[in-house]
Amino acid sequence: MNVHLDYGSGSLSVSLPANAEITVVSPRQVPALPDPAAALREALEAPVGSAPLRERIKPGDTVGVVVNDITRATPTAQMLAALLPVLQDAVSEDHIRIFVALGTHRENTTTELRSMLGEAVMDCFDVIQNNCEDQTTQQYFGESSAGSPIWLNAEAAACDLLVLTGFIEPHIFAGFSGGGKPVMPGLAGLETIQSNHGFGRLNHPRATWGVTENNPVYDEIIEIASLLNTFLFNVTMNNDKAVTGVFAGDLRQAHAAGCWAARKAAMAPVPHPFDIVLTSNSGYPLDQNLYQSVKGMSAASRVVKPGGVILVAAECRDGIPDHGLYADMLRGAKKPAELMEQMRTLLNPLRDQWQVQLQLQVQMKADVGVYSDGLTPRQVRECLLWPVSDLEAELERLAEKAGPGARLCVLPQGPLTIPYLEER
Repeated sequence: MNVHLDYGSGSLSVSLPANAEITVVSPRQVPALPDPAAALREALEAPVGSAPLRERIKPGDTVGVVVNDITRATPTAQMLAALLPVLQDAVSEDHIRIFVALGTHRENTTTELRSMLGEAVMDCFDVIQNNCEDQTTQQYFGESSAGSPIWLNAEAAACDLLVLTGFIEPHIFAGFSGGGKPVMPGLAGLETIQSNHGFGRLNHPRATWGVTENNPVYDEIIEIASLLNTFLFNVTMNNDKAVTGVFAGDLRQAHAAGCWAARKAAMAPVPHPFDIVLTSNSGYPLDQNLYQSVKGMSAASRVVKPGGVILVAAECRDGIPDHGLYADMLRGAKKPAELMEQMRTLLNPLRDQWQVQLQLQVQMKADVGVYSDGLTPRQVRECLLWPVSDLEAELERLAEKAGPGARLCVLPQGPLTIPYLEER
């Protein structure tokens, strides 16, 4: 049996062991909307829990449009094509700002911005990339109800209305993406992000894929985003990255509707744990570095048996990456358990420690091997993982080691599908 794993801008064909019991988990193929451009326009006119967008804007208002960065496959140019004419009918172009919700990610290059936004947008509008480390660009809003200091991009906060674009899929610890995430962490200061992504919150049992109710990470994201005047403009997509639904309007209500749709399409039950789980990280742009590829590991960990093995195929054309502290924290450690204990006792959280914590949570349950053309074996080992040079040979070896009836689960699209164990 052969499977094709999403990998980089293409795919990997992998022959699976004949002596294994194989389960392939893929997203349900939700049909694309027949006319997505019309659906995007209609959602702005008939939003959920809100007046139409054009009625939310007064003459002279400044409107900010918040977009995802290059690590997300959001159809931003398509969404802007529906959105900007509405804004341009209401206010002059110099009253429209485009904000790139970087969070702690690196600044996007001009080439990347042009590919995301389109030439005309880059030529006509101010494009501001949030710098979470520059507190001079941020405004302080006090503390959240959970005690996090709230710093947000001052230019974005000064806008009379922020349109939050994005797409909704299960998220590794916030439950689902989209919603308020373009504000927090997208437009937030580093201190705010670090507090929201702190060790205790990420250790909470409800800070996980597909859970929003009583999720302390999600609750604070919504609380912080609600400090600003927002209009949500989100989509869901299928595994061909075609738009399947549009959810616009009130931050809470529209996002809840989108999460319900995403849950049906992207979360799949399996009957039992597996000895081996083979996963991708959904291909480019999500597998552009190892940091992002923790998501594929985490999706696989939900159904691997304790002491099992996870194999991740991720291109990592952007390396580990070099920016941030993710690589430094891992390189300075000897064993996952030791590093986890060090992080537990830190008085002040470090940048990127949340991604390290999520990786270590997976490794406390299973061994993790990485197949990557963008990383050297040494780089993989330095990150406390083990390099895999031949996926097919490794799968054969692992299946033989597991013995007769070895159970193998394959996630060809990685975290585009989040498996979970059926309740019995």
